[in-house]
Amino acid sequence: MSPTTSYIITISCPAASGIVAAVTTFLSESQCYISELAQYDDEELGRFFLRARFRFNEGIKGDIDSLKRDFDGVASQFDMGWSLHDEGEPMRVLLMVSKYDHCLSDLMYRHRKGELDMRITAIVSNHLDLRPMAEREGIRFVYLPVTPETKARQEAALMEIVEETGTELVVLARYMQILSNDLCKKLAGRAINIHHSFLPGFKGAKPYHQAHERGVKLIGATAHYVTPDLDEGPIVEQEVQRVDHTYRPEDLVAVGRNTETIALSRAVRYHIEHRVFLDGNKTVIFR
Repeated sequence: MSPTTSYIITISCPAASGIVAAVTTFLSESQCYISELAQYDDEELGRFFLRARFRFNEGIKGDIDSLKRDFDGVASQFDMGWSLHDEGEPMRVLLMVSKYDHCLSDLMYRHRKGELDMRITAIVSNHLDLRPMAEREGIRFVYLPVTPETKARQEAALMEIVEETGTELVVLARYMQILSNDLCKKLAGRAINIHHSFLPGFKGAKPYHQAHERGVKLIGATAHYVTPDLDEGPIVEQEVQRVDHTYRPEDLVAVGRNTETIALSRAVRYHIEHRVFLDGNKTVIFR
């Protein structure tokens, strides 16, 4: 007997009375069982967010296309922006890297172990260093070297790959190139970046050495959505670890690698499980 298919519906709309009742009543009357439900009302912005995981009741042969059509009536009543996802269809994810391998290695490991239910469509890099890692996993590797003269052409090539593969999420797993404003806009809400949380305090080369000289007591990493404002997009996840005076610069670098992998993997998981909602310049995340 095959397992019952579950679906996830995500909703964002102006805050109003009766939204939860309307959604749950609709699903109940459609012979559905709700196994998970989360909601949040942002009273400052007047926005309401809801995520529900559901399945058709046992013995019911549900028609998900009909359910989508019928839900339009509920959605229009509350001016909802909504989407419905089949949990059995892994999200298509493209990974971008340069020379650092820790984030790529961690994401591929978690994917291999079933912790990240995604389909890796390709690994794109501006260097060849990590090509063997992709080939060992049987993942398509695309080399797009970037110079000031080739940047526009290579970004166009990247978008062709995104469209060709049906990629739904782009992950900058320590991709050390700044994306153009145009590309950021094209990937709005579907590209996640990771960086150390010393910004904007310690910019440029060797930020961990700068941090060591200042005697920092916390090491952190931030995963956020990519926007034209460099490293200032809506934050998805952050991780910190306490350090002290005994940590040498190389120790801080090692701690930094660890915090980056943790923050990025969590952010990717939240996104592929449809747990993240954009709320102005911040996020709402139903963990």
